[in-house]
Amino acid sequence: MGKDQFVIPHEKGWAVKGAGNKKATKIHKTQKEAIKHAKKIAKNQESEVVIKGRNNKIRQKNSYGND
Repeated sequence: MGKDQFVIPHEKGWAVKGAGNKKATKIHKTQKEAIKHAKKIAKNQESEVVIKGRNNKIRQKNSYGND
């Protein structure tokens, strides 16, 4: 099982960041683009996507592993 992927607010839009990583994997202009990218990674790694809102609170989680 791979690292969970987080979609988080970023000064330039929205970032996709692997759990425990210091740097973002990629920055996107929209949250929709970031979610799409995070899902692709999570499906490949059989992990989870955690989506946070502008207030930095978790608003949704999706699992792509073998729970």
